[in-house]
Amino acid sequence: MNVPSDLKYTSDHEWIRIEGDSVTIGITDYAQGELGDVVFVELPNAGDEFTKGDVAATIEAVKTVADVFMPVSGTIEASNESLDDDSDLINQDAYGAGWILKVKVSDPSELDALLSSSDYIASIS
Repeated sequence: MNVPSDLKYTSDHEWIRIEGDSVTIGITDYAQGELGDVVFVELPNAGDEFTKGDVAATIEAVKTVADVFMPVSGTIEASNESLDDDSDLINQDAYGAGWILKVKVSDPSELDALLSSSDYIASIS
């Protein structure tokens, strides 16, 4: 199982790459494996604002539909528009080309509640 140690995680299977006062968000390799083949991703628009815990995106897969929850409060800076034409990037490269959102964080203290890679691994083991 691929769980990079340089990322943070949520118990809802999102990964977070902290980049200054912004974050990039996607779903973990474990999550994409559980979902199966991703066929569509509903993305928010740049400028949309969300509170921690809000549903920010929806992933439709062959097996099921899953929500992507905001791990932190903030404003959408970008959505991965490549997923519109090639949603299986999430299956192929969950931590790279399959990223879902870039978010400007409004409350940096919320980052402290995220899981380390070892804590995430323990939560799914």
